[in-house]
Amino acid sequence: MANKGDLIVSFGEMLIDFVPTVSGVSLAEAPGFLKAPGGAPANVAIAVTRLGGKAAFVGKLGDDEFGHMLAGILKQNQVSVEGIKFDQGARTALAFVTLRADGEREFMFYRNPSADMLLTPDELNLDLIRSAKVFHYGSISLIVEPCRSAHFKAMEVAKEAGCLLSYDPNLRLPLWPSAEEAREKIMSIWDKADVIKVSDNELEFLTGKEVSDEAALSLWHPNLKLLLVTLGEDGCKYYTKSFQGKIAGFHVKTIDTTGAGDSFIGALLCKMVQDHSIITDEAKLKEVLKFACACGAITTTKKGAIPALPTESEAQTLLKAN
Repeated sequence: MANKGDLIVSFGEMLIDFVPTVSGVSLAEAPGFLKAPGGAPANVAIAVTRLGGKAAFVGKLGDDEFGHMLAGILKQNQVSVEGIKFDQGARTALAFVTLRADGEREFMFYRNPSADMLLTPDELNLDLIRSAKVFHYGSISLIVEPCRSAHFKAMEVAKEAGCLLSYDPNLRLPLWPSAEEAREKIMSIWDKADVIKVSDNELEFLTGKEVSDEAALSLWHPNLKLLLVTLGEDGCKYYTKSFQGKIAGFHVKTIDTTGAGDSFIGALLCKMVQDHSIITDEAKLKEVLKFACACGAITTTKKGAIPALPTESEAQTLLKAN
């Protein structure tokens, strides 16, 4: 169990995903939709608590039924909601997500503007952020003001307080005005992070190169402690100042890839917050990344992100079976 001081604060968006009741159809063809709580930073916070860690979420929701439902889901999952604000004038964001036949996703977003985009620097719970050991964030909060300024401020306060900064860009191209702007804004805060996790697709998008060690290392910056490239069912690659390597994935029956990356980074942070030496000890890092890959794999075996996030014992069971 985590110490009282081992807090992971996750910053950004939480929204409702509407997922078709049938897999492998387009949004237009879907006969109906189920609502599922989503938003990568919120998924990460719940991934942490599901594994027995301590997490808080910082962001803004609409003062509407969906917003209060989402805050309730965080509370049910033991995530602190002290950092949540409710906006009276804007709605909670919605996303319609279709699962293609191969389990990959396509998105259509309703955010014009949604509450998460309207978080201001003055609304941040700075004491909560300062009390964290790890501050985790994505890039969706960089798309528009005032949320972008809130993101910069939160990052700056966390850094000053000695937090480990963890960045998962979590690229969602349909939300950006253009691919160029997405690339530019995602890279604008690159050199601030201690730990960065990108997927193979994001690596290709950011570097314009095919996945390789060379492409990954072109993203290295002098302050970086750990760079991770996730490869879906093929596991992940890891790069530190002193060593690099690859962890094999787990072959499971994939139903829905939603939340797999969030589960992976949540598991890593949950272990890392308890023992910072993981970054410098390759044997320890490999063990933790194997555990994180197991968590990511389990998350793909059920529909929806949050219901599929594993417990410690579920992850250990998969590890033992392999």
